[in-house]
Formats: sequence, structure tokens, C-alpha cells
Amino acid sequence: MPSLQGKTAFVTAAGQGIGRATALAFAEAGARVIATDVDAGKLGSLASDRITTAALNVLDAAAIKAAAQSAGTIDILFNCAGFVHQGTLLEATEDEWSFAFDLNCRSMFRTMQAFLPGMLDRGKGVILNMASVASNLKGVPNRFIYTATKAAVVGMTRSVATDYVTRGIRCNCICPGTVETPSLGERIEANAQGAGGVDAARAAFVARQPMGRLGTPQEIAALAVYLAGDDAQFITGQAVVIDGGLTL
Repeated sequence: MPSLQGKTAFVTAAGQGIGRATALAFAEAGARVIATDVDAGKLGSLASDRITTAALNVLDAAAIKAAAQSAGTIDILFNCAGFVHQGTLLEATEDEWSFAFDLNCRSMFRTMQAFLPGMLDRGKGVILNMASVASNLKGVPNRFIYTATKAAVVGMTRSVATDYVTRGIRCNCICPGTVETPSLGERIEANAQGAGGVDAARAAFVARQPMGRLGTPQEIAALAVYLAGDDAQFITGQAVVIDGGLTL
């Protein structure tokens, strides 16, 4: 595993799923990790000699500024907080559109704006944003709002990478396919009735993966560790796909 020894990482949505797996993987690779989540109860078992936990609502601009001041200088920012909205254009509402963009995009804008100055002062830093293959990379049925938000994440990532490439900052986004997370479990439950039951709903998610299986949070976390480490110093502005062949 690449070494993150001596580095400090700040992770949002670390309470479960990909965020949790990545916080653990960062710590295992030697980083000091500040693991945050809106649900502080999910963070308790994460605390260790390398992982500090803190409640953070990324929809709260003042809370983000306070978290950045408390964290001090960091080397790695991993923006993992997000929400998967289901539905088509004609099923979308104004409130759903606003909420999804606030959580999936505006929160990243705020965290990047809060932490980037410290990285620039040091002349180095890595930002990782959670995107998706459901973005400008691929159209996925019934993901109108979600796809729009994640395409915006890809755009933000490339813009930040372009603006600060000469100042020691790397910014990439990770674009997973379907991953076995608590969030997916909730979507499976939501789709169960229309799909003919939980097993059938789950099978439908698996069927769209050419490999015939779902990804794991640990697989996404391993990619995050690599992109955050010095072995990836020549990689910036990329939407890195890890999707089991979904975009083939």
C-alpha cells in the first residue's frame, strides 16, 4: 500500500460506506485522519490513535469554516458526502434539485474554498472529490438530478486542477460504478416493491455491472489512497473510473 506517513487527511461522510473505508485506509497507510460525519453516532468506533472524529454538517457553511480552522493545515481533503437522488427529469422537483446540488456540489465548493488556502501557503496538497460514472461519463436510467450533480463535480475538479496545477495542488475525482454500501441498501429497499422484492431489486443493480458483481468500499478506498499519495504526483484533473466495466 502507498505510504501516507506524515500526512493529515480530512474526510467527510466518514460514518459509513466509502467514507468510512477510506478513513480507515488512510490511517492504515500512515496518515493522521480527521473523520467527520453529520451523524456523530456513526463515528464512535472509528476513533483511534490515528483517527480523530468530529460531527460536521456539510450543508452548514459556518460549520465548515469552523472545522477547517480547527483542523489546521491538512495535506489531503476527501469530499465524500453526497446523496443519490432517484428519478427522471419529469419526476424531479425544485426542492430535490436544490437539496442535491447543495449536498453534492455546494458542500464541496465550501470545503475546497476553506482548505485550499492552507495548501497554497505550503505549496502542496491533494483534493479528492467523490463523483460517479453517472455524470458526464455515462447516462444511467432514473438518475437525472444525481447525474447532473456529479457532472458538476467533475467540472469543479478539472477547474481547480487547472487553476492550481503550477502551485503544488492536485485535484482529482473518483467515479465509481455500483458499490455495496448502506446507501445502496437503502435504494434497493426503495426499489423493492416495483422490482418484485428486495432480491430482484438487488439483482437489477448487479446485472448492470459487466463483471457480475458490485464494487466494495475497500476497493474505492484503495484507489483514494493511491491518488492521495506521492506515487500519483503526475495525476491531476482526472475523473478516475472504477466501475467494474459499467462504462465499457
